[in-house]
Amino acid sequence: MKYNYSYKLYHEVSQLPADWDFVSSKSIFLQKKYLSILENASPKNMKCYFIGIFEGEKLIATSIMQEIHLNALKSLGNRDHCLKNQIRDFIFRKFSSKLLILGNNMVSGQNAYCISKTADEKQLLRLLKDISDHWPNKAHIKIIKDFYASDFAINSSNDFQKNYCFSAQPSMVFRIQSHWKEEGDYVADLSKKYRDQFKRCRKKGDELQSKELTFEEIEQNIEFIHKLYVHVAENAPVNTFFLPKNHFLDFKKYLKNDFILKGYYLNDLLVGFSTIIRHGKELETYFLGYDERIQREKMLYLNMLYDMVQFGIENGFNSINFGRTALEIKSSIGAEEIELKGYMQHANPIINVNLPWIFPMFEPKVNWMRRNPFKWKLQTSQLGIPHLDEAIKKKQGNLCQFFGS
Repeated sequence: MKYNYSYKLYHEVSQLPADWDFVSSKSIFLQKKYLSILENASPKNMKCYFIGIFEGEKLIATSIMQEIHLNALKSLGNRDHCLKNQIRDFIFRKFSSKLLILGNNMVSGQNAYCISKTADEKQLLRLLKDISDHWPNKAHIKIIKDFYASDFAINSSNDFQKNYCFSAQPSMVFRIQSHWKEEGDYVADLSKKYRDQFKRCRKKGDELQSKELTFEEIEQNIEFIHKLYVHVAENAPVNTFFLPKNHFLDFKKYLKNDFILKGYYLNDLLVGFSTIIRHGKELETYFLGYDERIQREKMLYLNMLYDMVQFGIENGFNSINFGRTALEIKSSIGAEEIELKGYMQHANPIINVNLPWIFPMFEPKVNWMRRNPFKWKLQTSQLGIPHLDEAIKKKQGNLCQFFGS
């Protein structure tokens, strides 16, 4: 197939064109400082490729492709030990162990590509699909992720219509209201039930101390931070990767003030941590870790969520992307579910044609109830995110951490 565009694959950030960050300005997850983290501190079973799209000599789009090898993992998730999950893990390893993902499997949202205003998005998508189809390394499953449910460009692209369209677990987005200037303004808008929840949570956690850790403090606590992270990661229903020990340290090294790791202490002992990323006017929550006993006693996780809300309000952010896990508890603080979808293709024609019933069989189901903690009802149109005509649905399929955090 002929294109007006050409492309080039890069393996190292040092090879990227000088204007790469200018084209990638809308997504920190396609900028050099973040890609440097992937180059130096990505999971052992993940290999990242950076794609530059050119019109003549001009760079007009940037993209990322990730190869993931599930057989390199000792475990795909230990939380659920039922027979169904054992069968699921066997099938993943036997028939779906090699993944090729157009996009970023470590975060939720459309971070597959950035495009200049003058470029033709449909032609770009056609080229990216062609690159994926002719990828030199064998892959059992090829995926492009994540898109809003009514994203016009990909929905109107004929190139993906033969692939299986799936919805993974929704992303939880918290919209910060313009009249909130401090945490008290947010609390005042909660209904009595959820004001009581807030007060109970804060009282339970009143012995906790927290602070943002510097690069040196992260380095000093790197072993314990990693241990806390692994505890949480191993108890997820499905994992396609585990972060290396130096991952958060490299985040602080390259993103500096745009990356915040907050440590939580009890009697001067580090018992948990949370991470957030400054992404323009949006906050992106990232991975966390905690001591399970302290989490239960002190409502540590919920305190972390309230702290993120407080930080977002006091620092003038418009919204917080809370990611795809713990849907109900995030809903209880005011986050709204936003459907994201992707396209999937299996190399085996028989499996591929049966994906519509195979995929739902093996995804871990999450039954949860949507909460409305405010005195008023937040409408979808208030969320300030494009393409949300069909974004709010009560029940979603999910692959917790399978397709993003």
